[in-house]
Amino acid sequence: MVNETPFPSERALILGVPAVAVLTGLVWLLGQSLTDVTLLPDQGASWYYWKLPEPTAWTRLSAWFGYAAHQIVSWGLIWWAQTHARRYTRGLKRVNVVALAANLGFIGLHELQTHLFYDGLAQDVSIFSSQGSVVLLLVVVLLMENRRRGLIAGKPMPIPASIGDFVRRYHGFLFSWAIIYTFWYHPMVTTSGHLIGFFYMFLLLIQSSLMFTTAHTNRWWTVSLELMVAVHGTLVAVMNSGPGGAWPKFLFGFLAVFVITQMHGLGLGPTTRWLILGGYLALLIFVYAGRGLSTVHEVLRVPMAEYLVMAVLVLLLWPVAAVWQRRRLSRQPAAVPPVDQARI
Repeated sequence: MVNETPFPSERALILGVPAVAVLTGLVWLLGQSLTDVTLLPDQGASWYYWKLPEPTAWTRLSAWFGYAAHQIVSWGLIWWAQTHARRYTRGLKRVNVVALAANLGFIGLHELQTHLFYDGLAQDVSIFSSQGSVVLLLVVVLLMENRRRGLIAGKPMPIPASIGDFVRRYHGFLFSWAIIYTFWYHPMVTTSGHLIGFFYMFLLLIQSSLMFTTAHTNRWWTVSLELMVAVHGTLVAVMNSGPGGAWPKFLFGFLAVFVITQMHGLGLGPTTRWLILGGYLALLIFVYAGRGLSTVHEVLRVPMAEYLVMAVLVLLLWPVAAVWQRRRLSRQPAAVPPVDQARI
């Protein structure tokens, strides 16, 4: 599974995005038969609506075994790639092809599981765990990219190099968990919010499958994945609370992270960045002029939350990364001192 194929990884992205759109359409089409499932009334923000009123051992086990199998296979492929195929290549490796096929197979399995048993992991775990896993993924990306694109206007934060190295080495395992856990959390139903979420999850599964290829690190592709959360969060907010709801808080909150941090890793010139900032501020003022400028501060909640979580994560990882770094250096062979030619 190490050998490189002649198929370019960038072409896999070009073909993958429309394929994901078709796959999401199939989820919608097949999900039309799930409309007769009886569910309990909505009980508030902490309540997940799409779960059976009377789950059984089989409905629970089907979701957990499906998730566990998907997770183990994904982690196994990441481990294999890290130990056998660490060189980045333009062409797909065999392990990438296997990962793409495996993820497609597990998507089909989850579709079948939904139609047979309905319930996802939501029956047993909090809705906040699913939301939190995606937030953690986004925050780790900020941490991992700090050295390359900075955190504030292109300026990196003074985070120890050992933390960045540790995160880059093991982020694939964390991201795989966040994506697959969230995917199996939900049954494959056809509400607009679910379909948008599945579209996003499918894109992230493609990204995970393209490990150790140049497409995996394409900065325009990775920033697009980061920005998809703004699209998803905004549309879900509109669907849940209508045009007068809280959607600007999510749209401008996530776009604030783009303006403050993410756009500075794209190689844009100063003029372009100033134009983007000006456009963001103009649109922000336009929207909040009709909603009350006194509430515009709410857009700061998303970036403040992300940067705060990142700070906490740095503090938690600091001792772990330091120990990892020492152990890694201790396993490296000692450098051979240079020969003193004058003494020969």
